[in-house]
Amino acid sequence: MKKILIKNANIVNEGVVFNGDVLIEGEYIKKVGASLTPKSADVLVMDAEGKYLLPGAIDDQVHFREPGLTHKANIETESRAAIAGGITSFIEMPNTNPQTTTIEKLEEKFAMAAKSSSANYSFMFGGTNDNLDEILKLDASQCAGLKLFLGSSTGNMLVDDPEVLRKIFSNTNMRISVHCEDENTIKKNMQEHIDKYGDDIPIKQHPVIRSEEACYLSSSKAIELAKETGARLHVFHLSTGKETKLFDNKIPLKDKKITSEVCIHHLWFSDEDYEKKGTLIKWNPSVKKASDREQLWEALLDDRIDVIATDHAPHTMEEKKNVYTKAPSGGPLVQHALPAMLEMYHRGKISLEKIVEKMCHNPAILFDISRRGYIKEGYFADLVLVDLNNPWTVTKDNTLYKCGWSPFDGSTFKSRITHTFVNGHIAYQNSKFSEVKYAKRLTFNR
Repeated sequence: MKKILIKNANIVNEGVVFNGDVLIEGEYIKKVGASLTPKSADVLVMDAEGKYLLPGAIDDQVHFREPGLTHKANIETESRAAIAGGITSFIEMPNTNPQTTTIEKLEEKFAMAAKSSSANYSFMFGGTNDNLDEILKLDASQCAGLKLFLGSSTGNMLVDDPEVLRKIFSNTNMRISVHCEDENTIKKNMQEHIDKYGDDIPIKQHPVIRSEEACYLSSSKAIELAKETGARLHVFHLSTGKETKLFDNKIPLKDKKITSEVCIHHLWFSDEDYEKKGTLIKWNPSVKKASDREQLWEALLDDRIDVIATDHAPHTMEEKKNVYTKAPSGGPLVQHALPAMLEMYHRGKISLEKIVEKMCHNPAILFDISRRGYIKEGYFADLVLVDLNNPWTVTKDNTLYKCGWSPFDGSTFKSRITHTFVNGHIAYQNSKFSEVKYAKRLTFNR
């Protein structure tokens, strides 16, 4: 059994930062304490003096594009980028090709990840207008949850039948994650812009087309339905200040039935960045006003927003450089998400304890993930060692996504991830990866 003793780390966990040691035995954290000493000669001792030890981040929303869209990305490339960015577990979305809307296709994805993933993995099961029977067969202890697209999506994944929605909300105890944008509002706005500009719509019009109204109308309806049916609802990627008022911060997360997340790009960019970044920051929902960004920060810090995620969704540069109507929405983020939030720590926007709460603890609580998201004895040793004072600049040469670019190109981050541990093993160390993959399928306490 491999043993590692991490000494003298500044440990960030459960709302405090303290200096201490962590003993890893096999896959698990054996002991957290002060002045721990190796009991045998076979213990690898690592001196982490001056560095910060965090639980591995859990990203509850990624698109790794496998199967069917692997010219953009695949589980192997993107999971490597994730662990280089301190994300040790991910939950991937169902809008691949074929879509993950049957149990057979879900298990095929698990088999793919078992062979190629460097990070722990699970997958959302996609709801459609006609697959309620499959939803009811799901083993809740083995699947992260349900994903419903209530706004523009691919193929048969737009759920727009109110009766079907009500049945899904009424018949599952799994958490239902939703993409909320009102389809009719977007279609109307899009047609008006095409009539005015043709296909080459100025990118600054993106938040006008995919508007605050479209987001609020859809998310408020989903929340109303969840309250009526008692469903566990998680609203993905909030992008407007108005939506934050729909959520409560007076209930402990473990007791909340209606929860929300914000993504890195909505905390970092605003509509002022479209001029420089163009379609590279075209996301759905859209990046909106600086005032929306500030209200998202306020809601994150006062606990109306529960989780920080990425919505990592790579496309090739060639695809992104198309005119507005043909340029796909989405961008790669898993390698740079934690460094970006640590940059916000340096700017005084958020504490280290809050970053860990929103990126590690809360996803584990919200999705009932077994023994992950904390630095606790008996938990899996998913850990990240960070040097807060080791600046680096994002370049094409150090970007690991298969698509080869990042919306953070040219940005300098003060903090560097030096080591990532996955299930007790050093999976990433000083820009080098272990050749052996130690990732496991996530399980859920349900």
